[in-house]
Amino acid sequence: MFDCFVQGYLDEQFIHLEELQDDANPNFVEEVVKLYYTDSARYVQNIELALENGPYDFARLDNMMYQFKGSSSSIGARRVKRQCSQFQEYCNAKNIEGCRNIFQEVKREYDTLKTKLETYFQMER
Repeated sequence: MFDCFVQGYLDEQFIHLEELQDDANPNFVEEVVKLYYTDSARYVQNIELALENGPYDFARLDNMMYQFKGSSSSIGARRVKRQCSQFQEYCNAKNIEGCRNIFQEVKREYDTLKTKLETYFQMER
């Protein structure tokens, strides 16, 4: 997992989650991450739909991304959060093309982290 910290995928929040894991809850972190990916899939899908067709409600897009970013913060998804913030900046500027482009980056970081975490949990078993 050290690799994910060095590459900036995760921040100290992930370490805090690991500190909460104990013999009574040996899969705590993995369960939290699974919940994150289950819940956040809905955010990703809703944002994707909202970006497809106008008229564009930038306040709604910003709110959905705010929720997704908060959820990402809860597991320490540093790169995902960074891209979410960029998306919000484009929302504030009412730049739909910027939103669409950066959302592709959000999804790429999100998918990359998912793959890295799945590998990590497989190694932990």
